[in-house]
Amino acid sequence: MDSFSTNLAARLKQLRLDTDLTLDQLAQQSTISRATLSRLEKGEVSPTAEVLGKLCAVYGLPMSRLMAMVEDEFVPLVRAADQDVWHDAKSGFTRTKVSPPAEKLKAEVIRGTLEPGKQIIYDQPSLAGLEHHLIMLEGALFIRVDDHHFSLKAGDCLRYQLFASSEFITPPDSGADYFIVLV
Repeated sequence: MDSFSTNLAARLKQLRLDTDLTLDQLAQQSTISRATLSRLEKGEVSPTAEVLGKLCAVYGLPMSRLMAMVEDEFVPLVRAADQDVWHDAKSGFTRTKVSPPAEKLKAEVIRGTLEPGKQIIYDQPSLAGLEHHLIMLEGALFIRVDDHHFSLKAGDCLRYQLFASSEFITPPDSGADYFIVLV
């Protein structure tokens, strides 16, 4: 296991302990099995995007803030070769932190790619009301934000605040490549 995965496992355990939750309580609140949570905290398995989304919702953190807790401190220049990339093989989602969160900055930029014919559902936002600006670079993406449905193509920008569930779907013949600016 690489150092990022080891640090992520330790951070997940520390967040649970800091909030005085037992594994059983966290399982109930997150709808993730106790066994899976235990394996995540031990670093035996790597979390999917959906699992991290559920945990972040319990802790009231944007996923990017969770990732920032695992990484090194703020640097002003983030070269392409140094941008952290996380891939969830199950969902076909790849997340690149183009401009990672930092304590001194308000915004962050994430590049997302979702393979053709894939779907990611987040039951609840990690932080209600977080401002998103999604800019499509290539491909097509169908997004449900709360009860609103959007179809995006290259060049489109969707701006929203997330208060409930969301869903990202790519058509069978096209993936999606996009930036998300979080404020």
